[in-house]
Amino acid sequence: MTLSGKRAFVTGGGSGAGEAIAVRLAREGAEVTICGRRAAPLDKVAAAHPGITATTCDITDEAAIAEAIATAAPDIVVANAGASESAPFTRTDLDAFRRMIDVNLTGTFLTLREGARAMSGKPWGRLIAIASTAGLKGYPYVAPYAAAKHGVVGMVRSVALELARKGITVNAVCPGFLDTEMTARSIANIVEQTGRSEQEARAALEATNPMHRLVPPGDVAQAVIWLCGPGSDMVTGQQISVSGGET
Repeated sequence: MTLSGKRAFVTGGGSGAGEAIAVRLAREGAEVTICGRRAAPLDKVAAAHPGITATTCDITDEAAIAEAIATAAPDIVVANAGASESAPFTRTDLDAFRRMIDVNLTGTFLTLREGARAMSGKPWGRLIAIASTAGLKGYPYVAPYAAAKHGVVGMVRSVALELARKGITVNAVCPGFLDTEMTARSIANIVEQTGRSEQEARAALEATNPMHRLVPPGDVAQAVIWLCGPGSDMVTGQQISVSGGET
């Protein structure tokens, strides 16, 4: 497979799944633009991989993300950027709820909308949201995050129907707990809140996966590559779980 001649735009591309996705797209021949709020990790990824360029951008800033995507003129947009926080529901304040909605849902909305605008009139396009198994089920202590990710899944289903006859597919990839910096922060929070050891906290997250391990970012990248490859034209409006069989 080759994506030569295609342009891709990946949010949150400076680390974790976003970095893995950007690198795989570039290796398949796409010209990739990665964005995020911190320049240093973005520049590090871009410097190490030909075919990747970096731009700083806050995905919740409507004007900024619109300009970044218009400049990149992508055929493939991967809305990967996100954040997580955890707290008991009764101790979750409104600001925390809004943060989770802003980053995980509003930011994804803006990214996908601007991606759809950039693809208007093209015969082929891919809009991919990196959601979560939290968009398919509930988890304790992360109600705002789960609400946002459920919103992403619903949005993907709706937008896929709107664009079904325009050559643009719209899908969500839903990983379980990833072996990334974000999960490391979640483990640290569990340790702080519960007094468990780091090993016990990690094991608790791994236990949600029937394979009893965290999801490698490369597996998420492979799902994205498949959605961009031959034989994927009829796959749209789907939620692809990359979770070791988690239900």
